[in-house]
Amino acid sequence: MRRAMAEAEVDDNVLGHDPTVWELERSVAELFAKEAALYFPSGTQANQAALLAQTRRGDEVFLHAEAHICYYEQGGAAVISNLQLRTFESPDGTLDCDLMQERVHTDADPHWAPTRIVALENTHNHCGGLVYPQEKVLQARDFCDRNGLLLHLDGARIWNAHVASGLSLAELAAPADTVSVCLSKGLGAPIGSLVLCRNALVPQLERARKLLGGGMRQAGIVAAAGLYALRHNIERMADDHRRARALAERLARVPGLSVDLARVQTNMVYAGTRETGLPAADIVGELEGAGLRCLDEGPWSIRLVTHLDVDDADVEEAGELMAATVERLAG
Repeated sequence: MRRAMAEAEVDDNVLGHDPTVWELERSVAELFAKEAALYFPSGTQANQAALLAQTRRGDEVFLHAEAHICYYEQGGAAVISNLQLRTFESPDGTLDCDLMQERVHTDADPHWAPTRIVALENTHNHCGGLVYPQEKVLQARDFCDRNGLLLHLDGARIWNAHVASGLSLAELAAPADTVSVCLSKGLGAPIGSLVLCRNALVPQLERARKLLGGGMRQAGIVAAAGLYALRHNIERMADDHRRARALAERLARVPGLSVDLARVQTNMVYAGTRETGLPAADIVGELEGAGLRCLDEGPWSIRLVTHLDVDDADVEEAGELMAATVERLAG
């Protein structure tokens, strides 16, 4: 990947001239059977640009209460696009179309923030890397069509959904008007996301990207990493999923740790610590000191993610280290 970056043909992508960025955008659009794709520095910026390009100030967005757009993007939808987020709870990250139907607002009454767009997330990060069932994506599409709404898919980890479900990338993306996809995380590129869309939306997305500071000059250097990742690192995600399952099964045997094996569908493992009496941050701090880096996701939950830089031996060592650390701290 680094060799591909060093050898990349580049030009000024702010002026739209970088040939490696062109190739990346064409390749991703073709993979997902969408008309166009636009390259962004980050997934957060890609999501926010997709919202900004398709809404008006004061519009309303429907999404899950723990969706990345709501949970991890610093209120950007409100700060940048002046949007109102209407959130819905569910244990698996999916949206209930019947419940949404009761909340839809139109322009008819000036008291309302008109509902404009529904945003889904696949895989759903904060619900454990769960794959969003395709039949429910199609239900959301039907809901949008009935109500004249747009559908955005935060597909940062759609590659994992593709490998886990066996559905093609094009099938997963087909119901959505816009799709954001991330080249880092499981694919292993150091930077970069794209928004997939119809051709007519590209000018608005370009304006949004410029406004958000996403213009990059010789971006082919980093786009080349994304191209390499597309060509080499998608199908190997099955190894990440297998390793996450092995890690989850090991941690599920640790007294006091709570691991829901049914929710380990891709490359994430969430371990609850409440029954140990140990705050997640305390365990995470001890583990980092011992060479294992993971995240505390709230006061009683730890997130562990497998990826292409760890192998079977690393995962086995991580499981044993975490087990020993929890048992030692719990006394």
